[in-house]
Parts: sequence; structure tokens; C-alpha cells
Amino acid sequence: MDFEDDDEKSFIEIEAVHANLFVQRIKSMKLPPKTIPLKIIIRIAMLFLIVVLFTACEDKNTYIEPPPPKVTVAEPLQQDVIDYLQFTGNTRAFEEVEIRARVSGFLQSMHFTPGTLADMGDPLFVIDPREYQAEVNASIAELNAAKAMQHRAKIEYDRAKRVFDKGAGRETDVVKWRGERDVALAQIERAKAKVERAKLNLSYTQIMAPISGRVSRNFVDVGNLVGEGEPTLLTTLTRYDPMHVYFNLNEYDLLRVMSMYRKRIKEKDLDPAEEPDSEAELQIFLGLANDQGYPHQGVVDFAASGVDPATGTIQLRGVFPNPGPPNILLPGLFTRLRMPIDKLENALLVTERAIGADQGGNYLLTVNSENVVEKTPIRMGQLVDGLRVIKEGLQPGVPVIVKGLQRARPGGKVDPEKIDMKTLTISAKKAAAETKVEQNNTKQDSSNTDPTAPAGDDATTAGKEENSKN
Repeated sequence: MDFEDDDEKSFIEIEAVHANLFVQRIKSMKLPPKTIPLKIIIRIAMLFLIVVLFTACEDKNTYIEPPPPKVTVAEPLQQDVIDYLQFTGNTRAFEEVEIRARVSGFLQSMHFTPGTLADMGDPLFVIDPREYQAEVNASIAELNAAKAMQHRAKIEYDRAKRVFDKGAGRETDVVKWRGERDVALAQIERAKAKVERAKLNLSYTQIMAPISGRVSRNFVDVGNLVGEGEPTLLTTLTRYDPMHVYFNLNEYDLLRVMSMYRKRIKEKDLDPAEEPDSEAELQIFLGLANDQGYPHQGVVDFAASGVDPATGTIQLRGVFPNPGPPNILLPGLFTRLRMPIDKLENALLVTERAIGADQGGNYLLTVNSENVVEKTPIRMGQLVDGLRVIKEGLQPGVPVIVKGLQRARPGGKVDPEKIDMKTLTISAKKAAAETKVEQNNTKQDSSNTDPTAPAGDDATTAGKEENSKN
């Protein structure tokens, strides 16, 4: 027997007993004269019982399933995209030179403004040259003395040899002056070396820019002793154009790059043993922290000799043009990099907000032909115009929930509303926002237009005409 029917019968029986007790109580009561007749009271009680019975016999409450939640779905966008390898790196100057004092002495003068550009050969510092000029003069004097001694020794040697050849001289004199001549020749060479070294030290007092670039601040002020015991750092000179960027590649990505590199050198008929890596023209694109996308383009020009076994990565270097001033790229900046590696035909793209993640990985909520939600595991690729490439797990034409994810549950039904995935790209959103701004500006201009302006203009014109008549 059904439990609901038992409960209903029990309720009726209880109400009947209550009505019966009510009638018996009325009968047992001694009513005063001129009160309501007993028959009428009994009829009222019976009517109450009938109402209770009809109320108990009404239809029972049944559960009505709520309507399925409304969600927005879109089919994945299908188009050809370029597959990129993405990584991070740091910029480093193309050339950077430390300007140090190569001789000791007092810093006499400084000939640049910190933070400005200097060309190769421009004077930067001057160390007091008087001491080194004196050394040059002394070494020149020694050279002249050595030459004079050599000249005298040569004359004496020639004379002793003539006398000896005639049989009138001694051989020891010839040997003596020949030795004196050779020693004098050696002293001349030694004196020449001293002169050259003295002139070199003198030239070190005039510190010139070895490359063209930006000069840092001076680390030593004029008047201080520099170069005493160690080569004192005076300033640094940095070349910004072009700019190097260093980054690391893991083993899997390296194998893909090597495959592309071999294909490129075969197409260009290059000899890797003699020509630099930059001739292969492996393109790489760079973006800074405040850049939209990757606006800077360069090429890979260097790769390390092998993979570091401690990290499983290899270091590569890219070179990027950096014209200026002002130069956009500076040494030490964090950069985002990507390298085109392949072309994906008919790739599937969905908006990032449709992608969920849990312990099992990334997934999408899709809707089948019966409007039932299904959980679809996926493998993602790179981001293209605000849409994420789906490499595995998704089939073309399958509706993906892009809005209302909180209301959708796998296995439950939904009420889908379709839109085009193209409308969710960054460029489409930007265009829609610009259109909306233009429409708002147009409405604002029309609302600010004064309807009485023409009348005012006419009145002003009439006033001018009247003034001209007067």
C-alpha cells in the first residue's frame, strides 16, 4: 500500500473523530432558552466535516523540474595560424666597455657630460701628463746617447780593421771595437723600446672613447689620484644599437629549432662551419612588459656549443635593431619572446574565458545535440588575437560554452544561445568599443545642439544690418 494514501486516510479518520466528539459535546451541553437549535448546530458540524473531507481529497503536490539554465555557446573558430615557441629572456648591450686608468696620476680634467653619447675617439679624461712627458724626453736622450756611442764604436772599429788589414795593427783592437759597436747597437734598440714605452704611457694620460655609445657617470672626480696599484674604473661606455637578447631553450623546443635550422641552411645553401648563424635568418619577435604583442623583430645570431646537463637547456642569443636616440631597448630588461616554428592549418580557436582547469588539466564545457553539457579535456596552444589555439581534444563544429559556465554542469541540460566566436577576438571587441564610443559622441553632440541657435543667428544678423543702416 502506498504511504501517501495511508497518510491521507489517517488524516480523514482523525478529522471524523474530532467532528464526532464536537457533536457529542454539543448534545451534552444544557443550552439556555432562546439559543440556537441543536439541529442547526449538528448541521454546521456536519458541514465542517464535509469541507474537511473535500480538502483532504484534493490533488497531492508534485515536483516540477525547473527549466534548463540559459548559456551562450559558440563554435570554435577555424583558421590557419603560425605555431610559435614562446619563452622569456633578458636584454644585454651589444658592446659595453669599462673605461679604466692605465697609468697612475692625478685626474686633471673630464671632457664629457654624464649620460650623453660619445663617438669613437672622443676625449673623456686627462691624467696629469707631465711626469710621462719627462719620461719620454729622458728616453729620447738615452736613445741619442746610444746612437752617439754606436757611431764612435763604428768609427773605431773601421779604423782598427784597416790598420789590421795592412799588418800594422793588432787583432785584439779589432775584436774590442767590434764588440763595442755591437753593444752600442743593442743599446740603441733598448733605448728605442724605452722611448716607445714612455710614449705609450704618455698616450694613456689622454683617455679616448674606444667605441661609440652612451657614457655613464664619472665614478671618480677631477683631482683624485687614479691608477695607483690598480686600474681605477672611471666610467663605462655602452653601445645600444643593435641590442642582444639572451634566452634559454629546453630540449624539446631545441630539437624543433634545429630541424627548422637544417631546413633553412639547405634552402639557402649555407655552410654552417664558415658562415654565422645569423645568415640562416631564424626570425624571433620581442615584446616588452608594456607592449601589446611582439612589435620588435630580430634574428638568432648565436647558440651555445651544447645543452647544459644541469638544467637541460641551451642558451641562444638574438640581435635586434635598436635605433635612437632615444633607444627603446635598454640592457637588463625582461622580455617576452616568440619564434615562428611551423604553420598549423585549420587550427581550432576558442576564447580563453571558456577554458577551465582542475586537477586533471584544462577542459572545455561543450554541448551535444541533445543540449546536454559534456566535459572535454584539451591541450592548449598559443594565444592568437585573444583566442587560444586548441591542439587536442576538440572537434570542429562542437558548440563550446563561452558564457554562463557557473550555471552549467556536466551531464545536465542547458538552453544554448549561439553567437559567433569571431566576435570574441580582441580586434572585434576593440572595433565594437570604438563604434560604441563614436555613437555616444554623436548622440552627445546632437543633444548639445541649441535649437534656438538659428534664431539667435538671425537676430544677430538683423542687429548688424540695423547698425549698418544707422
